[in-house]
Amino acid sequence: MAQFFSTVWNYGLKDGLDILLVAAIFYRLMLLVRGTRSVQVLLGILLLAVGTLLADEVLHLTATSWLLEKFWMAGIVILVIVFQPEIRTILAELGSHPLSRWIFPTHFDYVTEVTAALKECSEKRIGALIVFERDTGLKNFRETGVRIQAEVSTELILSVLHPRSPLHDGAIIITGNRIAAAGCLLPLTDDPNIARVLGTRHRAAVGLSESSDAITLVLSEETGQLSIASFGSLERNVDLSGLDSKLRELLRSAPPPSETAAEPPQENVS
Repeated sequence: MAQFFSTVWNYGLKDGLDILLVAAIFYRLMLLVRGTRSVQVLLGILLLAVGTLLADEVLHLTATSWLLEKFWMAGIVILVIVFQPEIRTILAELGSHPLSRWIFPTHFDYVTEVTAALKECSEKRIGALIVFERDTGLKNFRETGVRIQAEVSTELILSVLHPRSPLHDGAIIITGNRIAAAGCLLPLTDDPNIARVLGTRHRAAVGLSESSDAITLVLSEETGQLSIASFGSLERNVDLSGLDSKLRELLRSAPPPSETAAEPPQENVS
């Protein structure tokens, strides 16, 4: 039996797995650079590669071939410099993958910082929109705001949410245990029932939850009440005293809540 599996591995399975891994890597790279300026950089590198092949193998241009070969000797260093943000994003996404979280369990100590900030905002009637990114990447939405990449802290969240802050009206996106960006724009839900009874923050929270597995906290600046949006639903009037444990549980499992956002409230909140 061992010899059979060894034969299958060496004469088919190994090559197939190798091709699938390479295809998966290139597919992820294409998704990462799609819609960014990196696409033009990749096209430029592709043109240089084609030019090198033509100069060396077809046209036999000695001087041009020598120049291009010198360029490719430093190509790895150049690629690392040019694609530094993308490489950092790839490593961050790899670290946030479900398998890596299973091997290296995440500690949600930063949840306490978020909870403390929301309690103070609720007392002062300061609106808030805080997104916890999970398996579904939110790169497109992070890029609509201001890049922060800072450790989660109560003081930083309060500074961003201050009414006089230019980032106050946008969403704070937390990736892993860091604040990735602030002042971000989120998609609004198309649900007509929700659109009639809820403000922009709540509609944006539900809209994001309809297209991703993110968990979004919404704090009304009119009532100071907290809502949690996930999987297209909105749980309203969440008790802030039990938010810490509730949020930790949601971040670990994120089950679809049974309550829906279609329950019309009596007042119009923002």
